Amino acid sequence: MSWLSDTLTSTIGRKLVMSLTGLFLIIFLVVHLAGNFQLLADDGGEAFNEYAEFMTSNPIIKFLSYGLYAFILLHIVMSIALVLKNKKARPTGYDKVKGSANSSFSSRNMGILGFIIFVFLVIHMRSFWFEMKFGTMPLDEFGNKDLYLIVKEAFSQWWYVALYVVCMVGLAFHLSHGFSSAFQTLGINHSKYTPFIKKLGIVYAILIPAAFASIPLIMFFNS
Repeated sequence: MSWLSDTLTSTIGRKLVMSLTGLFLIIFLVVHLAGNFQLLADDGGEAFNEYAEFMTSNPIIKFLSYGLYAFILLHIVMSIALVLKNKKARPTGYDKVKGSANSSFSSRNMGILGFIIFVFLVIHMRSFWFEMKFGTMPLDEFGNKDLYLIVKEAFSQWWYVALYVVCMVGLAFHLSHGFSSAFQTLGINHSKYTPFIKKLGIVYAILIPAAFASIPLIMFFNS
């Protein structure tokens, strides 16, 4: 298993792991967004509660969920390891070089943006995932756990909606660099394809977080 330890301890290996887990999470966001849009259905939460029940009870989905949690943790651990290694290799910054001259805001602040997303995940999972799995939750008229009621209550509070929107802005900046960077790390870097990948990454980084942010905003202003 020396190849595994070498991969997880080398800079190139860690970047490779971050790229693969990042691309998996990018795909997951689209799936998760599709499920969340059911919150906006005018059915008192029936569709969303059925979706939530299926996602937490289907054996295949549960198995994939464990993989998702592992990928999230691995992505975080690898990012922290890379930041610490970079700081150790370069304990003092360059005095005469202005970072903004040759790099974007997102690329210079991926660590901070990642931390914002991590804090959001902890709060988000405590508010909804933990309650769904371990909390005492009322049932809807169809016998499903009424997670819609919990979400609706959370999205009726201005501070939670504001936190959600701010974190989605952080996610947008994180994705704007991470999307194209993941492909570049995997060696997909060609004059013919790279410009398209970068443009696609920008579009994705804007549309997906904006769509996520629109859900609590719509529910808040309609409450």
